[in-house]
Amino acid sequence: MSSWIDWQHLDDRTAVIVGIGTRVQRVEAPGLGLDAMQLMIEAARAAGSDSGAPELLRALDVVSVPEGTWAYPNPGRTIAAALGSPEARSVRVAAGIPQQSLLNDAFRDIQSGRLDVALVAGGEAAFRAANARRAGAELDDAQYLEGEPDEVRRPTGEIVTPIEIAARVYSPVQVFALIDSALRAAEARSIDEHRAEIASLWATYNSVAGRNPEAAFPEPRSEDFLREPGPQNRAVAFPYNKWHCSQMNVDQAVAILVCSLGVARESAVDPDSVVFPLVGLESSFTIAVPRRRDLHRWPAMELLGERAAEHLGSPLSTIEHVELYSCFPAAVRVQQRALGLHDATPTVTGGEAFAGGPWNNFVLQSTAAMIKLLRRTRGARGLVTSVSGFMHKPGLAVYSTEPAARPLLVADLAEATKRMTETLPIVEEHRGPATVVAYTVSFERDGERVLIVADTPDHQRCIAWSTDAALAARVTTDDLIGREVAVDGVEFHL
Repeated sequence: MSSWIDWQHLDDRTAVIVGIGTRVQRVEAPGLGLDAMQLMIEAARAAGSDSGAPELLRALDVVSVPEGTWAYPNPGRTIAAALGSPEARSVRVAAGIPQQSLLNDAFRDIQSGRLDVALVAGGEAAFRAANARRAGAELDDAQYLEGEPDEVRRPTGEIVTPIEIAARVYSPVQVFALIDSALRAAEARSIDEHRAEIASLWATYNSVAGRNPEAAFPEPRSEDFLREPGPQNRAVAFPYNKWHCSQMNVDQAVAILVCSLGVARESAVDPDSVVFPLVGLESSFTIAVPRRRDLHRWPAMELLGERAAEHLGSPLSTIEHVELYSCFPAAVRVQQRALGLHDATPTVTGGEAFAGGPWNNFVLQSTAAMIKLLRRTRGARGLVTSVSGFMHKPGLAVYSTEPAARPLLVADLAEATKRMTETLPIVEEHRGPATVVAYTVSFERDGERVLIVADTPDHQRCIAWSTDAALAARVTTDDLIGREVAVDGVEFHL
């Protein structure tokens, strides 16, 4: 049991999470069920009740929402009005900005005294929409508030280069599969060893999802099932199959209520609901993946991990509970190495393949799950990471029911990340020899394509593809990395 007396020495401006609310649904009847906005509003009301001080929802200073697949123009204002805080500032945050940023903004503004109570909410009803679309059913959704939010935050920097677009190498699954192949080569793994490692890792995620009552796809999946493509697990981008990928067609929403410790005291919040953010880090620096010298590394996340460990005074491997962002296996595998977390179970939810991957909202879902777990394991710490884009902008947070000896660290490490990220120039339509540094086979409607990232003799990068079906079949068992190929524009051949 916690007590306000235990924290009487803390500054009233200390930022704390006091309420979380989640809402999930899977209504099979086409056209029925709640839309994403209704799910978010219900989650917000649940967060108020969870805090033990629901009146905080009528005292909101700001409501921040990450954009989703929906088209609500002013979701923050709509949620605030429904909760009784129509004057609250509304913020809509575009994809391409780490979801951790929304929480960091709240922590920072509470610490500085710019606001007292903040709500961060997000949600999707993608299964409902897809189900209706397949059945040809109309969605009779309510009309919500129009107009622009008080603030719209948009990402800066290059996510995908024109060269990648010209070569049709830009879908997330393709890029993450390329990264995973580079990691395999860097660690001198065979293709069979690599596929087995991925299957073992994903089986761990699946096992955790089986214990998560809110998981969308908790059905048991064996390592054999996960490793091998088949009718229920089609190949997508070698070595990835369907169930290696984030499953976005889910109806899930979450709301996280944040306030100052002083407001929590005054509002008689239940001390046992209070969770302290200890670290809230991100990097807004962006560099397209093929420009990185080492495709298998993520210097930005390495830096976030170093700074977090330094601030906490202990390695991240000592943190009891971990949730690594899990859109594809490469994201987890690279983060494990960047943060020194090889031996930790990397999820408390089951990850985006099995718990469900609401498009631009999973970090908020995983943070809520972590808060629930920390309340049950008092005194433990929980680490939650974010991946924005194709491992472009990272986020990292650490939470506990106990405050740290040092004040909360909130920072954007963009400039330091930029200095430590080594790059190579990309050449457009290279013609001549090149050495493959990463590859995948993309399984598409019109056939297979072998996609490569390669180094040219003059130390530049190029991107190319081949539609040779025999080659596509061969490189799923015979390694292509390190081989010299002949590149002719956006195509290559051995």
